[in-house]
Amino acid sequence: MSLSPFADLPFAGGDLDRDAALRADPDALSALFTDASTLVLEMVGDEVPVRRVADGSRLVLRPPRPSDREQLWFYLGRADGEHWIAVCADTAEGVDPELLRGPRQIGQYLTAREGGALATTLALAAWHRGHPRCPRCGAPTRATHGGWIRRCDADGSEHYPRTDPAIIVAITDAQDRLLLARGATWPEDRYSLLAGFVEPGESLAAAVAREVHEESGLVLSDITYVADQPWPFPSSLMVGFTARAVTTELHLDQAEIRAARWVTRDDLTALWASGEIARPNRFSISARLVEQWYGQRL
Repeated sequence: MSLSPFADLPFAGGDLDRDAALRADPDALSALFTDASTLVLEMVGDEVPVRRVADGSRLVLRPPRPSDREQLWFYLGRADGEHWIAVCADTAEGVDPELLRGPRQIGQYLTAREGGALATTLALAAWHRGHPRCPRCGAPTRATHGGWIRRCDADGSEHYPRTDPAIIVAITDAQDRLLLARGATWPEDRYSLLAGFVEPGESLAAAVAREVHEESGLVLSDITYVADQPWPFPSSLMVGFTARAVTTELHLDQAEIRAARWVTRDDLTALWASGEIARPNRFSISARLVEQWYGQRL
């Protein structure tokens, strides 16, 4: 392919300057809510308002309102003379509910800037919802620094957003066959690549080797980083690899993996055509890793 399958990976582009210095300036943050250059990304639950365009959807961004400061909000950054703020609202005032969409529905259609802003908003919102109290003393915490810190006034501690790193790997054998697997709870036609979370004290490559061996019994060599994708479901970073299988006999962990198979390119083409395996869309890094091996745009 002339264009890398990772060049337009959803959520992975974002060119907003996160402008960390402004987060520590309460007066400057306050002024953004009356600044004509401020753009507000409003989120209701995990959905955002969109407008339809020829090739899909775009985010609807609006000027700030006085009531925005009463909601949970985050300073996302700035670009082209505009400041971006995300507001978590109970309802989207003046927005047709039919035009609210979740990230899986619109992620592949957004611009790089929009996708990056949406991924950041989703991850921050999930973190705030899950951390209303101090893990040290149990007292309520409050958002500060433009939504990037939660402070406990009872013991003075500060708490920061977390990202959970996970690996995903396209494994090939000596015949250049690709390993596809079906998770234990997935539909019968859904197959993907092996993946798993990185454990404490573990390097990324070590996580690849461990997860694959635990789930499939395979031993790997040539573990190579390819690309990564923020994955706001709710707050992960998917780190993509390729690897070569030293062994090919599968010993599946049935609690995690219900089925797995080695496929050639011709095999996969036939499986997609028959519907035995659903053809993936290009939304995730998993599909892009498959696309890189397949040699054609999916």
